Amino acid sequence: MMHNMTPGMMWGMGFIGLLVVVVLLLAAAALVKYLRSSNGGGDR
Repeated sequence: MMHNMTPGMMWGMGFIGLLVVVVLLLAAAALVKYLRSSNGGGDR
């Protein structure tokens, strides 16, 4: 890795990391909702 990175590149990497975290959280929430809806109940 180069030590003289521009603040823009660091901001971009931070933004990508934040985006990955948000996507993982959404995927986990969708998985939990799917499992709960499939396990308990039928239409709701």
